[in-house]
Amino acid sequence: MIDNELLEEIKKSIDDADAILITAGAGMGVDSGLPDFRGTSGFWKSYPVVEKLGLSFEDMANPQWFEKDPALAWAFYGHRFNLYRDTTPHCGFKLLKDLVESKNDNYFILTSNVDGQFQKAGFDEDKIAEVHGSILHWQCSNVECESEIFEAEDKDIDVDIDQFKALEIPHCKECQSVLRPNILMFGDNTFLEDRVEDQEDSFHVWLAKLQFTNQKLVVIELGAGTTIPTIRHKSEHVVETLDNAKLIRINPRESQVDKSYGFSVPLGSLEALETILKPC
Repeated sequence: MIDNELLEEIKKSIDDADAILITAGAGMGVDSGLPDFRGTSGFWKSYPVVEKLGLSFEDMANPQWFEKDPALAWAFYGHRFNLYRDTTPHCGFKLLKDLVESKNDNYFILTSNVDGQFQKAGFDEDKIAEVHGSILHWQCSNVECESEIFEAEDKDIDVDIDQFKALEIPHCKECQSVLRPNILMFGDNTFLEDRVEDQEDSFHVWLAKLQFTNQKLVVIELGAGTTIPTIRHKSEHVVETLDNAKLIRINPRESQVDKSYGFSVPLGSLEALETILKPC
């Protein structure tokens, strides 16, 4: 729960804001039924077959498998691709959409999630920066191939989940090498950065305009943990850089924040948004 005094402070900051920056980690998708892979045990709970192989999330999220064992690589990413495409964003996305519309769509979204849920919820594609890429966009795994990033076809990847093998493996139309998602993986030297760089350039242009015009900004951070702290660091950097910025950190376990510029909300994403904005 949030005490009434803190809740009123948070609501006032949002009401007074000229612009909204939504920053989101894996915890944002939990209320939609998506896994956040918190810790090795959490990952193995989602993929018990991988536990038998003795592989962690960091082991699996490695581009080496697209060369060494493409069927295994696409079992992992194909299952996630199917899951993310078939998932309906929870009501919290709608509450955020209503909020940014009340600010004349003066917003941006910065997320480490690769699931495409913000786009599915109706947010403007041009106002989203996916810092780790997107599973809904693919690229060739061959660094010498001149093919570009492209949107994945609208069909499932056939995966035998019991054997944890993909029954079909996508190949590049240009060079016939194995395709891979345009996601930044661990130890990744084949990730094509063009799409992410374009998105982040748009974000920095938007942020510079806020700073130049001295607009009041509220950063609503949702489900961004400390294990991979990319989003937390970006949220903090923004509020430390801009004079008129406040951070609302929403996280059921890791909501700690510097009180000089932020509010701590120790709740899950959906519960927090329903408490701060309105019930779904």
